[in-house]
Amino acid sequence: MTYRILKAGTLFLCCAGLPGNQPQAVTTLDLPEIGDSAGSIVSPEFERRLGQAFMRQVRQQINIIQDPEVETYIQSIGYQLVANSDTNTQPFNFFVVDDPMINAFAAPGGIIGVHSGVILNSRSESELAAVMAHEIAHITQRHMARTVEDAGKFSLPVAAAMIGAILIGIQNPQAGSAALAVISGASVQHQINFTRANEEEADNVGMQLLARSDYDPNGMPSFFERLQQSSRYYRGQAPDFLQTHPLTTSRIAGTRARAEAYPIKKYSDSHSFELIRSKLLVHSQKTPLDAVLLFKERLETEKPENLNAARYGYALALIKADKYGEARDQLRFLLKDNNENIAYLLAAAKLETVQGNYAAALGIYREAYKLYPDYKPLVFAYSQALLDTRQPQDARELLRHYGQNHDPDIAYYNLLAQAEGEAGNEAESALAKAEYYYLQGETKLAIDKLKFIQNQGGLDYYLVERISARLVQLEYELGLEEELKI
Repeated sequence: MTYRILKAGTLFLCCAGLPGNQPQAVTTLDLPEIGDSAGSIVSPEFERRLGQAFMRQVRQQINIIQDPEVETYIQSIGYQLVANSDTNTQPFNFFVVDDPMINAFAAPGGIIGVHSGVILNSRSESELAAVMAHEIAHITQRHMARTVEDAGKFSLPVAAAMIGAILIGIQNPQAGSAALAVISGASVQHQINFTRANEEEADNVGMQLLARSDYDPNGMPSFFERLQQSSRYYRGQAPDFLQTHPLTTSRIAGTRARAEAYPIKKYSDSHSFELIRSKLLVHSQKTPLDAVLLFKERLETEKPENLNAARYGYALALIKADKYGEARDQLRFLLKDNNENIAYLLAAAKLETVQGNYAAALGIYREAYKLYPDYKPLVFAYSQALLDTRQPQDARELLRHYGQNHDPDIAYYNLLAQAEGEAGNEAESALAKAEYYYLQGETKLAIDKLKFIQNQGGLDYYLVERISARLVQLEYELGLEEELKI
C-alpha cells in the first residue's frame, strides 16, 4: 500500500501559525498563552483545528475502511476507554486504516487511527484495547503540545520541523526518521529522549484506562512481547509500530510488572471482537475464493467458542463469491439460535439485496430497526435500501431522526444529500452535500455548492439564513486553510 505523505512545508506552517477562536491574521509570531504549560505554545483550540485539517487530509490520502460495522466497533472501544479517562472532555475521532501492517497513531485534536493489522493480529479484545488506550493517553496527556513546547526551547522552526517529522512518521516511519535526521543533532537527541518519556507515560496511563474499562491490563505487555518476538523474523525493517513506538526490554518488563499488580480476574472478549475480525479477514484476502477456502478450513479447525464467528466469516465470503445458496444455509444456521444478532441480520439483508430481493431485505431491516433504532450500520444500510427502491422520503426521515441524536459523519451527509435530492429538497440536499465536501477536505467545493443554491432563489427565510451562516463559517475555514497552506 502506498501513501502520499503530507508535505513537510505544510506541516511546518501548521505549527508556525496558531489561530485562536476568532478570525485573525495568522503569523509566525502569533503565539497565544493559554492555560497550562503546554498551552503556552499550542492551545487546545489550535490542536482541534489542526486535527480537523489533518483528518481531512487523511481522508484524501489514506485508505480508511468505510464499513459502518467496523467503524462502530472501533469507536465503541475507544469511547469506553475515553469515558474512564481523567480528561474526558476532549473530543475523539477513531477510525480503521485499511492496512495489514501492525501500527496505530495519535494526532492532534483527538485523532486515533488503528491499522486493520492491529485488529487481525490481536489475540484478545484486551490487546486491541491496549493499543488504543496507549494512543488515547498520548492525546489526554497532550504529548504533541508538550513536544512543541519542549522543542521550542531551541527555536520555533526547530519545534515546527520536529512536529512535521512526527506527523510524516505517522504515515511513513522511514520518511519520518529521515525528516528527523535533517534537524540538528542536539535537538534530535533531546526529541528522542522526550519521546521515550512520552511512550512510558502513555503505557502507564493507558494501563489505568484498561483496568477502569474492564479490559485485562495484561493485554498491553502480552501484545508488546509478541510483537517484539515476531520482529526478529522480519526481513529488513521492523514493523511500523516498533518504528513509531520503540520498545525496550525494560519498558516491556515495566508494563508486565504493573499489569500483574492488578487483582487477578477473568476477562472475556465480546462476541463483536471475533465477528469484526472475521469481517476484516474476508476483506483482506486477495480474492473472494481465497476467503471462502480460508473460512471453510476454519470451520473444521476452529475452537468451539469461535465457530459462530468462523461461520459468519464463511457466509460473508460466500456472498462475496456469489455463492448465494450456500451463504443462505450458513446464515440460516446462525440465525436459528440467535435470531436477534444484528451482525447476522445485516448479513442476511445484504444477501437479499445483492440478489435483488429488496422486499425481503426491507422486511429484515424493518424488524431489526425495532430492536436497534440507534445502531448506525443498520440505519445506513436501511436508508440505502430505501433509496435503492425509490423511497427517498422514508430514507430522509430515517436519517433525519438519526441525525437529531447522533453526531453526523461524512457517510451520513452523503446519504442525506442523496435522500433530500431525490425527495425534491434541493436546498437541503445542497446543505448536506456541502458538509460532505467539507469533511472530505474540499472546502472550496463546499462553498461553491452553497453559493450555487443560494443564487437559485425561491428559498424561504429560514433556509437563506442557514445557508448564509454556514457560508460565513466555511469561508473563514477556507481562509485559515489558505493562510496555513493546509
